[in-house]
Amino acid sequence: MVATVTGGGGGGAKRRGRKRARRAAAMSEINITPFVDVMLVLLIIFMVAAPLLTVGVPVDLPEAENDSLPQPQEEPLTLTLTADGRVFIMETETPEADLPARLRAILAERSDDDVYLRADGSLSYERVMQFMGALNRSGFSSVNLITNTGGPSFGDAPASEESDG
Repeated sequence: MVATVTGGGGGGAKRRGRKRARRAAAMSEINITPFVDVMLVLLIIFMVAAPLLTVGVPVDLPEAENDSLPQPQEEPLTLTLTADGRVFIMETETPEADLPARLRAILAERSDDDVYLRADGSLSYERVMQFMGALNRSGFSSVNLITNTGGPSFGDAPASEESDG
């Protein structure tokens, strides 16, 4: 019977005196998987939240064929007229009697005089024009009417002149 002893087995007495600290090799690659996961979650959160950031007073806007307005630098001032006669500045309901004073105070704080008017389609033309006049008297010279797209089209050509028949 032959038995051999090799030195690579259990560590034994040979390595007891020397302890060598092994350092892990420096990682030279960056794992971007967690970064991509976080970015996708943020993208989904902002996609869900973006529609909720619009002015939330429900109004049945009239439809018209028009181009969208360029986006302003600061949040646009929005005046909303509902079918039941209520007036909102942004999302805050405001009594009609307080409207001119509130509008002048807002204009003093703003850098531009643009205002967006959202009027329910069931309101009369006279009522909308009264509010446009109040906006003008308060100092707002640029009144933009907000409508839904996809309304009736009157064609791309300008109105034709009547012939001298």
